[in-house]
Amino acid sequence: MTDELIPRKGNYRKLISYQKAEAIYDITYYFCKNYLKRFDRTIDQMVQAARSGKQNIVEGSAASATSRGMEIKLVSVAKASLQELLIDYEDYLRTREHRQWEENSKELNAMRQLGREHNDTVFFMEMVKTRPPETIANMAIVLIKQTDYLLFKQLKALEAAFLKDGGMREKMTRMRIAARKNNRP
Repeated sequence: MTDELIPRKGNYRKLISYQKAEAIYDITYYFCKNYLKRFDRTIDQMVQAARSGKQNIVEGSAASATSRGMEIKLVSVAKASLQELLIDYEDYLRTREHRQWEENSKELNAMRQLGREHNDTVFFMEMVKTRPPETIANMAIVLIKQTDYLLFKQLKALEAAFLKDGGMREKMTRMRIAARKNNRP
């Protein structure tokens, strides 16, 4: 535990979960713009879910300095938003009678490996621009599932930190008691 009341927190851009969420947002924006019909309400829903996944990681990171509880809530919202987006991509494949990559298919395994090795949105966007929409949807599904797992692990780490150190009020109380103790003659 730090002896600062409000510590300077880490850079969310370094979080792999954020990097993947950014790639998912960019992929989704491109996908919706190019493969869904104009004025389809799904476009707004998908883009907003992807944006919410990314932005709530940012907000959670910003809130973490003063509220571990708020950070946990916002990371949970990011996770839920990406789950909503996952269903939209699955719906796209199902309603258009496209194949969703099966467990242990060569495509799924190859994309999982790429997802483990790369987090950079530029890398994925170069691939996306050369693939058909059903492949892009499957790629997004894999990245969403990987990001979901990372966010789960992030939540477990936040939970452990909360159980170990408590929240802001507890920290304030400990610091105030220590300050009083150190100022006694």
